[in-house]
Amino acid sequence: MASHSDTRGHMDIHDQKETFHGFLMASVWTCGLIAQTVALLTLAFAIGAGWWAGFGAFVVIGVALGFAFRLSGVYWATQVALWVLLGLGGMIVPALSGMVG
Repeated sequence: MASHSDTRGHMDIHDQKETFHGFLMASVWTCGLIAQTVALLTLAFAIGAGWWAGFGAFVVIGVALGFAFRLSGVYWATQVALWVLLGLGGMIVPALSGMVG
């Protein structure tokens, strides 16, 4: 017969904690990027406030999220890359449309 112990709290749950932490960080990243994208597109196109107002909201949400959740350097590198790409797009696209029109 198998022995049964009534001892509680002695299981190693390190792997489960790491998995849950990874799931939470993926959720924070995903929800944050969705919020940033919705703010950018809403301000730039739906309200008509312009690209730079939407870009500013994108940056503010990204910075607030990064500080609030103390996210890693990979998050900050991704944010900076997105900021550079969106900033360049905000300068290049109007210049190209001005050349065509």
